[in-house]
Amino acid sequence: MDSNLASLKSLTITPLEEKEKDEEFQIENSDEFDEEEDEEEEEVQLGFVEKPRNPRSLLRHLFPSKAGGIPAWLDPVNLPSEKSRTCGFCGEPLQFLLQVYASIQGKESTFHRTLYVFMCPSMTCLLRDQHEQWRYKQGTPSRSVKVFRCQLPRYNPYYSDVAPKLDGTDRLLSSGAPLCCWCGTWKGEKLCGSCKKARYCSEKHQIVHWKSGHKSECHKLTASDSPIANNGNIIGDITVSEIATWPEYEIVMEEECGFELEKSEGNSSSVGNSAIVTKYSKTDEAMQSVMDQFEADADKKSWASFQERISRAPEQVLRYCRDAMAKPLWPLSSGRPSKAEIPPCGYCKGPLCYEFQIMPQLLYYFGVKNDTSSLDWETIAVYTCSASCESSISYKEEFAWVQLYPATS
Repeated sequence: MDSNLASLKSLTITPLEEKEKDEEFQIENSDEFDEEEDEEEEEVQLGFVEKPRNPRSLLRHLFPSKAGGIPAWLDPVNLPSEKSRTCGFCGEPLQFLLQVYASIQGKESTFHRTLYVFMCPSMTCLLRDQHEQWRYKQGTPSRSVKVFRCQLPRYNPYYSDVAPKLDGTDRLLSSGAPLCCWCGTWKGEKLCGSCKKARYCSEKHQIVHWKSGHKSECHKLTASDSPIANNGNIIGDITVSEIATWPEYEIVMEEECGFELEKSEGNSSSVGNSAIVTKYSKTDEAMQSVMDQFEADADKKSWASFQERISRAPEQVLRYCRDAMAKPLWPLSSGRPSKAEIPPCGYCKGPLCYEFQIMPQLLYYFGVKNDTSSLDWETIAVYTCSASCESSISYKEEFAWVQLYPATS
């Protein structure tokens, strides 16, 4: 990616206009979707990943957007519950995928606002998830992909009301909840029975950590008087396992219209990125193989439009647009939801709106293998409460819609 991309530390957006909730969700189930071809393109911000120059720039008090590593929890104390943080199929703790800092202007409660996406790394669970996502009207479906929204007012117990200086002098005002010594992601509510210092989010992570080295380190911690403190990817004397996390990147945002201009001017900077497009956008022979599986002309047309749009900036891993009229850029016409299939907010019961989507190119940067058993998706579209409502729960669960390739779905 162009080294001159400017890193945006926050993504500020304007509030959505009030919509009539009754009209939004009293729509009968149908296979009809809004036509997109004749609509004017919304202003989309594209997310790209870069290795951070300084890992400390991704700490929570600097309000980062990031992918991989461990989450920078906005509310560092009241983390998601044990039930919320596990895969609905295999029961394993979910792995942190990415977070987007997206404050909303004009509303005090959303002065700080971050969206978090977690998922189970098992493709088997993702396949089951795709079928469950259609069933919200039949009850609460099991999910392997979960989205959480956290927001805070400007004046809160955790952060200064003054914007970070970003000069290395910014400091945390308070500590957070103790985290799991294995994954560094979830609250460490279980203590090691021997050293009484190492903490874990689950019995599974405690067992894995014991076999991976804590057995020999436990007596050292027992003899030590120093507490285990959280610091980036290091918790005291214990380094968070790279096995339990994906590689860490900063997400920087750029306006899509700028890349359209570059392409029209004949900029060929994306030529060197063909490996990414080829591997995770199914071009050339791979694309033809996928095209052969498409059952309808609408899928072929949608796929061609998708390919053309992302070719403007093939390294994009995120597409963001919280606009009342915004829609995801669907790779296929089939397998996408109608308005009636998007559930209401689980807290205020108001409508959800599309906010951003995650592209499969992110898997390239995470080093995920491109074979039949590896994790893969066409796109993951995230829908959030249009009012960004408040409640006593710090991390409110939102909705993700997963679209897979025909060969896997």
